Amino acid sequence: MNLKPLVIGLIAASVLGAGGYGLYALGMKHGAGMTDGASDADPSAGKKVLYWHDPMVPGQKFDKPGKSPFMDMMLVPVYAEGDGDPSQVAVSPRVQQNLGVRTAEVTRGSVAPRVEAAGSIAFNERDQAVVQARATGYIERLHVRATLDRVGRGQPLAELYVPDWVAAQEEFLSVRRMQGTELAVLVDGARQRMRQVGMSDEQIRLVEASGKLQPRITLSAPVGGVVVELMAREGMTVMPGATLFRINGLSTVWANAEVPESQAAMLRPGAPVEARSPALPNTVFKGTVQAILPEVNPSTRTLKARIELSNPRAQLAPGMFVSVALAGRAEPGLMVPTEAIIQTGRRSVVMLAEADGKFRPVDVEIGVEANGQTEVKRGLDAGQKVVVSGQFLVDSEASLKGVTTRMGEMPAGQPAAAAEHSGEGKVEAIGKDAVTLSHAPIPSMQWGAMTMDFGAPTAGLPPAVKPGASVRFAFTMNTEGLPVLTRIEPKANGAMEKKP
Repeated sequence: MNLKPLVIGLIAASVLGAGGYGLYALGMKHGAGMTDGASDADPSAGKKVLYWHDPMVPGQKFDKPGKSPFMDMMLVPVYAEGDGDPSQVAVSPRVQQNLGVRTAEVTRGSVAPRVEAAGSIAFNERDQAVVQARATGYIERLHVRATLDRVGRGQPLAELYVPDWVAAQEEFLSVRRMQGTELAVLVDGARQRMRQVGMSDEQIRLVEASGKLQPRITLSAPVGGVVVELMAREGMTVMPGATLFRINGLSTVWANAEVPESQAAMLRPGAPVEARSPALPNTVFKGTVQAILPEVNPSTRTLKARIELSNPRAQLAPGMFVSVALAGRAEPGLMVPTEAIIQTGRRSVVMLAEADGKFRPVDVEIGVEANGQTEVKRGLDAGQKVVVSGQFLVDSEASLKGVTTRMGEMPAGQPAAAAEHSGEGKVEAIGKDAVTLSHAPIPSMQWGAMTMDFGAPTAGLPPAVKPGASVRFAFTMNTEGLPVLTRIEPKANGAMEKKP
């Protein structure tokens, strides 16, 4: 009787029954079935394949292609490189196509930072007019009776009776009726006395043309807008210089935007602005930055940007909230798509695409970002190409091959500290050196929900952690790129306390 099929079946059943731990342990101890010799050549790349691996678990090597036991993805080939630059990594064109690796060229241009801020509408104080009494008089009739009433340019506001005008006008008319050849000096003197009592040239011409007394005057609005101050009432006596009306125009308004002090240096007077109001969602108001006021709000650490907005239909009213988008000062320089920049927390890195399918991580110093483009101050030259998608696959290859500069490495002279990640899940199986967990998504690692193996914590597992238990856990990635638990406890115990 041939016992070989039966033995193979029993081994496979034991591996599956352990929740995948057997395959994990076998990979850890024996290279997951690696043979000593090199594998087959890849016809599409024309190079010898050393082994296959899962980019998310690069420490595990396989001698044949297939599906990864750790993730829902196919294994990726690693090629033999005999004469490559140690800071480079090569990726097969077929793999690049399958994983959607895209590149973009480094270009020269200008990036104008876009600053978003909130603000409120206020009257444009430069579009304001004051109506005063020019002589002692009495208000006989009032045409505008409440503040914030709208008035048009030239609209009557009030009618005043001015007794002081009567004597000056009678003197002028009497001199004009006199007969003589040298009366021009007297007429001019009488005209000047009418000006002294507060009559305008237009009112004087009306007296001359009609030949009658004009003791009343109608005050009119010098500009169109709203009455923001009303100090007149019918029957009251007014003195010369008394303010009766204050009118503010609405053709333009101010938007006082609160800009963080860290972004205030990007702005400049005259920069274009677009504003939108929740009350008018389909309307965009254009304007310019009039001034950056030299005062910082100590509570919010913001500066106030005074923006003048066009308001042709008087839709914006003081007190309205608006969101404004301000264009900052544009500086010429190198630009790359923002998605090509990888932020590691301490560094900014791009994957530089070179000839023959090779890639190299490069540290860059970045500037402002706007409209999907980021300024690069140092590290790149115009015409080079950078990877804009698939960077993490390329970095996985770089980490596996020991590339001298990796996206996750610390600069020279700084100690490396393993980042700790946390999640929640369910214990599927427990082995001697590993724990199989089916976990929820882990955003800090950009992992989706899956079942995978974690190295057991050095302090051992708590007694309450058993298969089927819901747990909270924390882990770090070791030097081989494998997840190792640092803490794990049943979910019922509440949130984990971080140990010193």
